[in-house]
Amino acid sequence: MINFNTEKPMSLLEQVQQRQEKLSEKLASGKQINSAADGAAAQQIIDRLTSEVEGSRQAVNNAYDGISLAQVAESGLEGINNDVSRIRELTLQSGSGILNDADRQAIQSEISQLQQNISQTIEQTEFAGKPLLSGNGDIDFQVGSQPGQQISVGTRDIGSELSDILSVDITSQSLEDSLAAADAAIETVGGARGDLGAVQNQFASAARNLTETNINQTAARSRLQDTDYAQAASQRAANDVLGQAALTVQAQANQQQGQVLSLLNN
Repeated sequence: MINFNTEKPMSLLEQVQQRQEKLSEKLASGKQINSAADGAAAQQIIDRLTSEVEGSRQAVNNAYDGISLAQVAESGLEGINNDVSRIRELTLQSGSGILNDADRQAIQSEISQLQQNISQTIEQTEFAGKPLLSGNGDIDFQVGSQPGQQISVGTRDIGSELSDILSVDITSQSLEDSLAAADAAIETVGGARGDLGAVQNQFASAARNLTETNINQTAARSRLQDTDYAQAASQRAANDVLGQAALTVQAQANQQQGQVLSLLNN
C-alpha cells in the first residue's frame, strides 16, 4: 500500500513512480510476471510450464517425423507389392500351353527386370539416411516430454524375406513353385505394410494428445503470466491521479518550506 505521508512527499512520489514503471512494463511486455521479483513462486511455475510447452511442441514434431518415415517405408513397400503382383501375373501367363521356349524367355526377361526393381527399391528406400527395408531394427521417436514416452518404427530386412520371389525363374522352375513364391511375397509385404499403418495411427494419436496437452499447458501459463490489460490500464489511470496528488503535496510542502525560510530570514 502506498504511504500518504505528507512529511515525506518525495517518498510518496518515488512510490508512485515505481508503481507506474511496473505497470508500464506489464503493459509493454504483455506479462504481469516479468521476473522473479514480481512473484517468485509464480515465476517458478511459469518456467516449468514453459519447459513442458516447448517439450510438447518438439514431441509433436517428432511424432510427425515418425509418420513421415513410416509413409516413406510404406511407399517403398507399395512399389514392391506392385512388382510382385506383376511377377505373379507373368507367372500365370507362362502357364499357357501355346507358348514356346522363346516366349517364356521373353516373359522371364520382364520378370528379371521387375526383380531388379524390387532390389533397387529395397536398397534406396531410406529416410534421413536411415535404411528402412534392408535391415531389422527399431527407429525410436520421443513423443512426450517425459522419459520413456517413445514410439518405435520397426525396420525389416525385406530383401532376405523376399529371396524366393527374387530368384523366380519360370524357364527352369515349376509354375507351382513360382506362384507359391509370389503368394508368400505378397503376404510378407502386406504384413509389413499393415505394421506401418498401425504405427502411423499410433503417431497420429500421440500427436493429437500432445497438441491438446500443449494447448492446456499454454493456457495455464497464460493465466499466470499474461497481463490483464483492462485491469492494468485502470490501475495506471488511478496511479496517474495519485501522481498528480503527490505533485500537489510536493508543491504545497515546498511552498510551506519557503514561507518558513522567509520568516527566519526576517
